[in-house]
Amino acid sequence: MTDRIALLLGVHAHQPIGNFPEVLERAHERCYRPFLRTLHDYPQFRFAAHFSGPLLDYLFEHHPGDMRLLVEMSERGQVELFGGGDTEPVLSAIPERDRLGQVEHLSARLAGRFGGRPRGAWLTERVWQSSVVPALVAGGIGYVTVDDYHFLCAGRRPEELGGYFTTEEGGQVLDLFPISEALRYRIPFALAEDTVAYLEGLAARGANQAAVYFDDIEKFGIWPETYEWVYQKGWLRRFIEATLASNRIEVQIYRDFHARQRTRGVVYLPTTSYIEMNEWTLPAAAAEAYRQLIETSRQAGRFDVEKPFLRGGIWPNFLSRYPESNWMHKRMLALSARLAACPESGSGADLHHLLHAAQANDAYWHGLFGGLYLPHLRRGVWSNLVSLEHALDQLQPRAASACADIDHDGVDELFLRSGGVQAVIKLDGRAAVCELDAYALAQNFGDTLRRHAEHYHGRVMKTQERKHASGGIASAHERERLKHPIEASELVADAEPQTLLRDTWRGADGTARAINCYVPGNLVPNAAQVIFSAALGELRLDKTIAVAGNSLSAHYRLAPQGNGELRTVLALAMPSCDGYGGRCMHQGEILGGFAQEFDLSPVAEFVLDDRHMRGGITLSIEPPARLTGRPYHTVSQSEDGFERIMQCIVLEIAWSLEGNQTDCTLVLRIDADGGERLPAGSLHARR
Repeated sequence: MTDRIALLLGVHAHQPIGNFPEVLERAHERCYRPFLRTLHDYPQFRFAAHFSGPLLDYLFEHHPGDMRLLVEMSERGQVELFGGGDTEPVLSAIPERDRLGQVEHLSARLAGRFGGRPRGAWLTERVWQSSVVPALVAGGIGYVTVDDYHFLCAGRRPEELGGYFTTEEGGQVLDLFPISEALRYRIPFALAEDTVAYLEGLAARGANQAAVYFDDIEKFGIWPETYEWVYQKGWLRRFIEATLASNRIEVQIYRDFHARQRTRGVVYLPTTSYIEMNEWTLPAAAAEAYRQLIETSRQAGRFDVEKPFLRGGIWPNFLSRYPESNWMHKRMLALSARLAACPESGSGADLHHLLHAAQANDAYWHGLFGGLYLPHLRRGVWSNLVSLEHALDQLQPRAASACADIDHDGVDELFLRSGGVQAVIKLDGRAAVCELDAYALAQNFGDTLRRHAEHYHGRVMKTQERKHASGGIASAHERERLKHPIEASELVADAEPQTLLRDTWRGADGTARAINCYVPGNLVPNAAQVIFSAALGELRLDKTIAVAGNSLSAHYRLAPQGNGELRTVLALAMPSCDGYGGRCMHQGEILGGFAQEFDLSPVAEFVLDDRHMRGGITLSIEPPARLTGRPYHTVSQSEDGFERIMQCIVLEIAWSLEGNQTDCTLVLRIDADGGERLPAGSLHARR
């Protein structure tokens, strides 16, 4: 028994691949810089820090002075640098070979920057699955941090968790530190003095060797109210000084504690993450039921006992819940396999860098955090996937067409490719393009998220701000507010995905019907072209989709002659979204940005110019037709509140077929203009 406790405090710093430079600069100005400068003033206050690889490189390049402080703190033994996956992947969601590559890449960065390889590792989103153990051990990692919730789910009691434990997988041994949820919710939101008193109380009880904290550094300046609270009102300095002054708290780094103390025994953890994540990963109805179950348990005073058994979902559920996430993930896995099969002489570091960047976790999931709803973060994944695929095609050319069920949904996808573009068609009867890649622009124009049912949508109009019970500030988990005006129609889930070339036929009787009965014919040998046929009563509609050069074309033929209206919809993901870099042009006139609604007739040619992408799309319509355009929005939740996000521009082309008119053609020509890229700050309109 002892009346002293070791405080093991760690912070995790990461910015998503594809994030805006001004966001990184704001994060540095309000969080990374003041945190490092404050800690540098207290050499006796020891701590751990994890920086994802791309962020570390960015900070060394753009803020070398502040990074020199981190190097100095490392040299004097004040800070321990943690490793992990280089680009912040969920390790259990990528192949074993890539897990090892990711861990090794970050360890090599740290060795080059700080002179030593890490022994500890941060697990992305604290997603635990025992299959990650061998790669971590092979990469030289001796211990990782996970939530104390993981241990409770394994039957451990809270009072047992004041040290580290040992697990193994296939004989590979790894030690596990349980992060205290109580500290996660106190630091830095409760009063500094109250948090120190809590730590001293743990020491007085004598059962705990250590109080373990490891959480996002964004809580120290980026979360709402935290910059003023942590720095301007002095929370961080008061906490450090009170901790150092305490005769019951000894601030240590993990490496020293691990070397001096023995394991508390063997443990086998279930597959899980932090408890909030277990709610977010469930489908809407199940997530709401889970939330209510937890709330009922809290109100009845049973939650502390029942919490380990209220398990919720697991991280991979995001892939089954969101088809768009699953599609990205399965495309990534397929390209990883292609890269692994390449001769070593061809699979250089640049290609592995593209793969690793596409494995960053942020755009694959959604909760209070997670970036699936953010187009620029999904584009960060897709730009790397498209670039990697194009590079692999130069090494190992593919056929002009191929068919497979890539995403394991029971429906095949047809890939049509030329030297400049690739179209992927879901063979579900709609003959619609779900992915349209432009290799010169590293852009997937089909990257649009449909409106999904979310369990928090019922609370969108009920805003509430709550203060921390102790007199501190509210965490992101405790606040709800409207960030943007939201319309009720934007909360209605889509019955089908937002794709390109979704067709509707309105016959002479005025009845409109979506065409979902297309049957594919034989592929044209050695050509990226396919013909679909649909029966529309007594009429037959043939639709030929082809790619050539840098163009996608759709040709329609109706037989026999019949009067009616044929409509096709294009949901086009444009990087500038509702920002200043996008413009719609017709007959030399700029109509406005991509968020501008319009209704034009007749239109033979229409241009979408995206100055951020340094390229655009020209639509050629024959015969000229009515063209309407509108923005498409989703509603999601973030730490800043409920927000309205533009996902794409929706164009609808309507041909009136009368008399002898039986043929219609739409061509999308993708151009890389090489123009000047706009500043990243103009990518989206200021909100």
